[in-house]
Amino acid sequence: MKSETVHYPLFKRQDIDAFFALFQNNLANFVIIAATMLTIGFPADIVFTKVIPGAAIAVIAGNIYYSYQAKRLAVKENRSDVTALAYGISTPVMFVFLFGVLAPAYTLTGGNAELAFRIGLAACFISGLIEVLISFSGNWLTKHLPRPAMLGALAGVALTFIAGEMLFEVFALPVVGLVALFIILLGILGKVALPFNIPSSLFAIIVGTILAFSLGEITLQDVSTALDQVGFYPFIPSLEVFHGFQALFTGFVGLLAVILPITLYNAVETMNNTAAMAAEGDRYDVRECQAVDGSGTILGTFFGGVFPTTVYIASIGSKWMGAGRGYSLLNGIVFFCCCGFRFNWRTIYHYPDCSRCTNLSFCRCEYGSDRIPYEREEVLPCCRNCPSSLRCQLHYDAFSRRRSTCY
Repeated sequence: MKSETVHYPLFKRQDIDAFFALFQNNLANFVIIAATMLTIGFPADIVFTKVIPGAAIAVIAGNIYYSYQAKRLAVKENRSDVTALAYGISTPVMFVFLFGVLAPAYTLTGGNAELAFRIGLAACFISGLIEVLISFSGNWLTKHLPRPAMLGALAGVALTFIAGEMLFEVFALPVVGLVALFIILLGILGKVALPFNIPSSLFAIIVGTILAFSLGEITLQDVSTALDQVGFYPFIPSLEVFHGFQALFTGFVGLLAVILPITLYNAVETMNNTAAMAAEGDRYDVRECQAVDGSGTILGTFFGGVFPTTVYIASIGSKWMGAGRGYSLLNGIVFFCCCGFRFNWRTIYHYPDCSRCTNLSFCRCEYGSDRIPYEREEVLPCCRNCPSSLRCQLHYDAFSRRRSTCY
């Protein structure tokens, strides 16, 4: 008897919320990259015509591939509830490359931004190559490492570094941030239908932006200045990465002491996030994912990208939202348009962080806290109330930090 093939749609409504969560995650990283590199001393020409487009190429390629991978898994297991892996630049790795590779390279070259940029390209290429090589042991490590060890470490990163930091931004302008956070909680956690059935992530952005305008955090002059930069900027590949190898392996070989361990962390992060998705029912091949991450990183260097990529923790949040593969594909398309027309990066400088960070904080808080009861039989049987306790503690810490800065 011939079995029926389950229809796995290219896009569904749940992909909209997941898209905004993933897009804001990538967006936050891209804004930090641009702002920090300009502060270090890199000229805008390098940042906006090389680094940002190069990073976008890596993100676009990964999003397209992981969308295809989800389709393949859905066909193989005859399921329609498969969620594609979220993909982008790892936040911890991004900071290490900014302050552990690019900033020292800029200083040691005497402010030679072009040479420092090429050194960053070489460092990123090596990081991607190492992750491709590590991928051959990915499945073996996943099989022999206990799941609590992997998911526990991931929960720690989600709760402290990402959820906590994003909540600090929410409380930086609570009139905007708390309203946006309430909308996220109402729509995603409370399952309340919002006006015109607008996804909660999009509605939070709209309301947050309107509030920011009304409070003077964003002005029409800011938007006008950003729109002056709109134009078509094609993605042009180059071989500058190979010019950076000579400098890296002569006077800057010490940077390898930073590159090697952070690359290992990046590979482990992909392995942990893939294991987390397996715990939710979507079993992807770890070796394939690590190879794709490394290959995407290498591809980005030929277009100016200097930051390694990885599978995101946001994959779990997308799974809980009921997303499929469309959110990943849409994220790639939107990033292609934003970077090709160089509109988004200058405009987003004026978008309030407190509104943008609410979705990130919620998803990381939910993921980090829920990992504990998921493994409670293997770790701590008494952790039944940890999720609510941790969420309350994070909000208290964020409020306390905000209050302490006022005195």
